[in-house]
Amino acid sequence: MEDLIIVSLGGSLIVPEEIDTDFLKKFRELVLKYVDKGKKFILITGGGKVCRKYQSAAAGVRHLEKEDLDWLGIHSTRLNAHLVRTIFRDVAHNRVVKDPNEKVDFKESVLVAAGWKPGCSTDYDAVLLAKTYGVKKVANLTNIEYVYDKDPKKFDDAKKIEHISWDDFRKIVGDKWDPGLNLPFDPMASKGAHELGLEVAIMGGSDLDNFESYINGNEFKGTTIS
Repeated sequence: MEDLIIVSLGGSLIVPEEIDTDFLKKFRELVLKYVDKGKKFILITGGGKVCRKYQSAAAGVRHLEKEDLDWLGIHSTRLNAHLVRTIFRDVAHNRVVKDPNEKVDFKESVLVAAGWKPGCSTDYDAVLLAKTYGVKKVANLTNIEYVYDKDPKKFDDAKKIEHISWDDFRKIVGDKWDPGLNLPFDPMASKGAHELGLEVAIMGGSDLDNFESYINGNEFKGTTIS
């Protein structure tokens, strides 16, 4: 379905510290521009700082099980999803999708989705949505422009990666899920995307001109995993 674009929208873009209304306005304008051209979008939202603040607060009171941390994250993504669905109310389906395996026959131009269940992130949900709707590409808008071979915050010699195979990417992110992981694309999502043969593009979401280049099939700044 070439006219259906699946976007994993990082919570770090929606709520970097406070809700970024400037970004949301520009993102809405861009999506509507392509809605007018006949494109449809599935937008799945991450939790971002909302998630981490709740997890940190709860953990400061008592020890939490991984499932508790997961559920706090899931509900954070759902709050962000309702925010996004609200700003697209005029063109969006009237319900936030929580189960990515559920195929909604939506007539509207935008479908908004959120976290599903413990043990995975919304990156993995985006992969399942791609499977459900028969889409072979996922755009992952986040707060980094590229994937690096190692953490650029810790290593000055870290090298950006523009193209990488799933085999090599999975060596970087590992195989274990942990709530609150801050990776370009989490291990469970990477495993699922690899098995499905998906192409995932990771790019800095704040550069919406760059995202527009991606939508148009042109060169863009980011990392392509396939």
